[in-house]
Amino acid sequence: MIKKLILLSLAGLMLAAPAQASVTDDVRKTVNEVIRIVSDKEMKKPSQEQKRRAAIKQAIGTVFDQQEMARRSLGKHWNQRTPDERRQFVELFSGLLENSYADKIESYNNERIVYVKEVVDGDFAEVKSKVITAKNEEYTLDYRALKQSSGKWVVYDVVIEGVSLVSNYRTQFNKIISANGYAELVKKLQSKSNELKAR
Repeated sequence: MIKKLILLSLAGLMLAAPAQASVTDDVRKTVNEVIRIVSDKEMKKPSQEQKRRAAIKQAIGTVFDQQEMARRSLGKHWNQRTPDERRQFVELFSGLLENSYADKIESYNNERIVYVKEVVDGDFAEVKSKVITAKNEEYTLDYRALKQSSGKWVVYDVVIEGVSLVSNYRTQFNKIISANGYAELVKKLQSKSNELKAR
């Protein structure tokens, strides 16, 4: 369920929005678009899988600041990477997110998302929400955003039941790098990406 929530979150996680609109409005708009795609009866057909996946990717890809999330997930090791290494890491990280969670987004089953509160502090903001299942189980789902120099808001992290997605990845990546070096992390990400694509 938690992994599924991550994907529901990614549906809204990735947003860049006009400065005049509230962060909550932009999260809601993005989440609603992804839900519309995965709920469409025609799009659900097996023959429409490629089209459906492409639509989901476009919905989240046009607003998801992949580099910011990748940078924060790599943490202190980001500054040690060359421009080419950074580009490669962003590509691998983005592919991991897209491939890992596409199937979980597609398993959406009429969960309700309630937006509880928005907190803005300068160039940072947090949208607090909760997901309510058909069994009335509730899970907290909070979006962390920052304002870019252009005035657009981008969500760079999502916190599910108090657990930060970025921090979780950062812990895993740091452990691998500390034990076996950065090259080993790249190798593992490439292997995982190939495995997910093969499925």
